[in-house]
Amino acid sequence: MTEDEAAAAVRQWGERAPDAVLLDGFHALKHALRFGADVPLAVTSDKEAALALAEALADDLTGTLAERLVEIPAKALRELVPRIHPTGVVALAVRPERRANLDALSRAPREAPVVVLDNPRNLGNVGAVIRLAAGFGATGVVTTGDMDPWHPNAVRAGAGLHYATAVERLPLTELPPGPLYALDPEGDDIRSLTLPDDALIAFGSERHGISPELRERATRLVALPMRPQVSSYNLATSVAMALFHWGGPGPDRD
Repeated sequence: MTEDEAAAAVRQWGERAPDAVLLDGFHALKHALRFGADVPLAVTSDKEAALALAEALADDLTGTLAERLVEIPAKALRELVPRIHPTGVVALAVRPERRANLDALSRAPREAPVVVLDNPRNLGNVGAVIRLAAGFGATGVVTTGDMDPWHPNAVRAGAGLHYATAVERLPLTELPPGPLYALDPEGDDIRSLTLPDDALIAFGSERHGISPELRERATRLVALPMRPQVSSYNLATSVAMALFHWGGPGPDRD
């Protein structure tokens, strides 16, 4: 890679970064590429090391990364991002069209639930839930409230798997269609029922739980099994338990 090519990549970064999704690290870039993200620019301070990592962990992408990764000086990389990922890889991707995500979320019949996060307060938790939803094959993740689920901190925690499922922020009044199952300690034991494929499965924050507005809209309140005197589970743990229950045998499943 010549100095001119490296300088051109740095200039392009400055032009594209304000409107792009930041993919922080090799694994975020790997997942985004695997799930069809448009990645116009990917840079690293050590291309040889990045390609060795690809050969070890993502050999299906080694050729693609060999073509796309631009090596730039470590000093230049430090000026592009506030914190360099340990893998020394960072990229910019195009955010999916909102209309396409909304269509995916509202399409009927759905073959997998939509996870709803009611006014989440921690971007790391949001990213962890998106990573879980992608792994379970959920239709998507919808957040309510003022927190952007595409914030760089959420994308980092989600390891780029925002591109493997539909992720959008919506007002509570505009949730996708489907029966709304809200997790609440006063609800019916989740083990006693089957979550339908077209369900919206809603989770509140660890501190405050679901909002009164969501509770009022809920088709059914459901509870996770929990030992007495334990106040709550981590949000991502709760989502994992509910999605595992959805995907496994239930009282009405064969």
